[in-house]
Amino acid sequence: MHLNVFTDNPTVPIDVKDRSVSELMEGMLKTGFQGRKLAESVQAWHNMLKEKNMTVLMGLSGAMVPAGMRRIISYMIRERMIDCLVSTGANLFHDSHEALGKKHYVGSHLVDDENLFEHGVDRIYDVFAVEEEFRTADNLIADFAEEIGEISCSSREFMYLLGKELAKRGAAEDSIIVSAYRHNIPIFVPALSDSSIGIGLTIARRRGLKLEIDQIKDVDEVTQIVEKSGKTGVVYIGGGVPKNFIQQTEVIASILGMQIGGHDYAIQYTTDAPHWGGLSGCTFDEAVSWGKIASQAKKVQVFVDATIALPIVAHALYEKCRELKRNAPIFNWDGPEGLDIDYRE
Repeated sequence: MHLNVFTDNPTVPIDVKDRSVSELMEGMLKTGFQGRKLAESVQAWHNMLKEKNMTVLMGLSGAMVPAGMRRIISYMIRERMIDCLVSTGANLFHDSHEALGKKHYVGSHLVDDENLFEHGVDRIYDVFAVEEEFRTADNLIADFAEEIGEISCSSREFMYLLGKELAKRGAAEDSIIVSAYRHNIPIFVPALSDSSIGIGLTIARRRGLKLEIDQIKDVDEVTQIVEKSGKTGVVYIGGGVPKNFIQQTEVIASILGMQIGGHDYAIQYTTDAPHWGGLSGCTFDEAVSWGKIASQAKKVQVFVDATIALPIVAHALYEKCRELKRNAPIFNWDGPEGLDIDYRE
């Protein structure tokens, strides 16, 4: 093998000059380490959005909404940079909280937590929240569930109903849940009970309400999205349950006899490392062994705090996608065979 194979693509130092975020990302493609990976993730995401018959699924974990990322996710929903959201229940509870006018507060991790407890203040690293306000929101969820009445539904169906209710109450249009409701973007919460939304539903249950969130229906519905899409791309903010919930769709489809070949694009922003053996840090190369990611897929894993990466990536995509007319999927959940997907021209 000739030396030129390794030396025909030199790095280029970054100049400090007047330029856009997307131009900075282009320059960082010729740098190294996680800076280059961040730039590669923007390039991959942009290319993914230009693909025909592509469905983009996002997994959202970690305390992203309390950390100030809510409007970025809402923007990505409204602009169809993502087509399906799988989230922790906590992020959506915090989204509801803020959408109805309540706040999270700039705090500090250098604080007496016993003193915070005595004052009814909850801490998420360096972000504060008022516990009494959270309990008001818990009871709002419980009251809303009682208004729905006895029902068995997927978390997607429940989040649609909650989005409709929040919109009726005049919630902020830049809410994640309201944006998804307005734009017919499905939201799945595969561990809904593990959140304050679950707490609210438990309150309603103790009052006698028979409401079942059918999590197996969730698995079936999200797998149908993957089965019936032309191509699929995944973007993971963190890892956890949302990541595996999306990843396992490929395995389920394969078991059911549908060889769809794995996701075609895969991007992840995570602070977890692969050598601990956890899913949140495992590489996409490892996922190829399970058939979850196509062997030829464009795979970009960025080891970075998502609260650093998301604002940069979102601004770069905002600049790069201004003229892009996406061939985005349209979901019809009342089709003759369950879910129908069309791609708009």
